[in-house]
Amino acid sequence: MTSEAPPFWWEKPDWRARALSPLSKIYGVVAGRRIRRAAPPAVPLPVLCIGNFTLGGAGKTPTSIAFAHAAIVAGLKPGIVSRGYGGTFSGLHRVDPDHDSARHVGDEPMLLARHAPVVVSADRLAGARALQETGCDFIIMDDGFQSARLHFDYALMVVDAGRGIGNGHVFPGGPLRAPLTDQLVRTDALLKIGTANGADQLVRNAARAARPIYEAVLKPTSTEAIAGRPLLAFAGIGDPSKFFRTLEEAGGNVARTRSFPDHHPYTDEDLDDLTKAADKDGLVLITTAKDQVRLLDGSPRAKEFAKGTQVLEIELVFNHPQTASQIIRETRERAKMRAIKRS
Repeated sequence: MTSEAPPFWWEKPDWRARALSPLSKIYGVVAGRRIRRAAPPAVPLPVLCIGNFTLGGAGKTPTSIAFAHAAIVAGLKPGIVSRGYGGTFSGLHRVDPDHDSARHVGDEPMLLARHAPVVVSADRLAGARALQETGCDFIIMDDGFQSARLHFDYALMVVDAGRGIGNGHVFPGGPLRAPLTDQLVRTDALLKIGTANGADQLVRNAARAARPIYEAVLKPTSTEAIAGRPLLAFAGIGDPSKFFRTLEEAGGNVARTRSFPDHHPYTDEDLDDLTKAADKDGLVLITTAKDQVRLLDGSPRAKEFAKGTQVLEIELVFNHPQTASQIIRETRERAKMRAIKRS
């Protein structure tokens, strides 16, 4: 699957979506059947799945971090299972944020590992078992909702309030990973991130399916990096425009922007172009923490470039402070019921 979503995915359905509809139908049938027939193996620990309905960025990483913090506050020892998209590692590996590289394990696992133990593995069951062996007692599965390789007790689906589910078509005609109806059946709750109205129809669909709707926003942990200075903002994430909006909503003067594909490995030529553009107009370079991880893992030029680039650190803030603890509690209760039924 592509790491750079076609722009038409996020627009009203047009001839491109219609032309690809036969392929979307085939893909949707296969993906939907996999979801409906899923009976994945389980671990004897509570498993919370943080997923999304679409390809592309929705906010899963900051959501996983927020739940890791909430689990720690609750006295638990959370561990995170990640597929490690963007990395080259193909086995099972416990991420060491001090010695691993984004190129090896992926940029998102490197960020997540700053907050809780992370195991990267395509086999999420093996990853969860490895975390259990290290003493973790609560598993957060970062993505993996559609793969059906590890039983989860609670599925929280994240949606960006601006993008929603795009044109509503299944891949490749749109961003949906499977037909929405099939995905909603296995969804336990929806988390809308942001205040825009692009996800309103999805929210209504979820409400009709009697799924709880939670809300949150992404907020900078500090605005010192953006205060009073014109910015050249760049990002290689699932939805760079979300980063640019966050900067503006925090009071940043975003004079220019540059978007790159998700997990983009910055070349020296990229960095030279960014430096020239910033110097020409007297702009301050600023990017995301996820991009910074890749820069620090890059060439000597990239490492030097990272030192002169501001980073906007963000956190997920729930509209209701008890949201995370409530979902964690319900996940644990479901896991206990599962254990009782098994015995």
